[in-house]
Amino acid sequence: MAYLSNIAPALLQKLQNIRLIAFDVDGVFSDGRIYMGNAGEELKAFHTLDGYGIKAIMKQGVEVAVITGRQSNIVEQRMQALGVKHILQGREDKSTALSALQATLGVSVAQTASMGDDMPDLGMFTLSAISISVPNGHPVVKNHADYVTSAQGGFGAVREACDLLLMVHNVLQQTHSASV
Repeated sequence: MAYLSNIAPALLQKLQNIRLIAFDVDGVFSDGRIYMGNAGEELKAFHTLDGYGIKAIMKQGVEVAVITGRQSNIVEQRMQALGVKHILQGREDKSTALSALQATLGVSVAQTASMGDDMPDLGMFTLSAISISVPNGHPVVKNHADYVTSAQGGFGAVREACDLLLMVHNVLQQTHSASV
């Protein structure tokens, strides 16, 4: 996997401890745009690569959470379809939401990673050993990130973050050759 070949050893070491990863939705799982129909219905596009990655890391015992400031039935349906148990919507204070989840799961900051693209996600970054952003994220957020994916948000960025976790546990190749 060429896109994962130049990872700093210190980051790889931290990745080995991750037991929980929290994701923002808009701009991370999606391209950040909100599509509205004439009747007011909201549409979002999710990439299948990301879904496969989420299922693969959960199979390895990593807890997955989505923490988003918006409330959306689409997000609820997609995350439930993937088997994500921790779907925290309408949470403008993402650090409080992540802190409560860490306490519930008994997971420390050193065992937590987070992925976001905009200013509200910085709160999650402060409670994470590893922070990840996307190339189309806000410049301040990218500057605070330990890793910026090569894939854009909504176009496989979540999968890239998942592949990092699979790689450090030496299961990336098996995961890609087996069905999740």
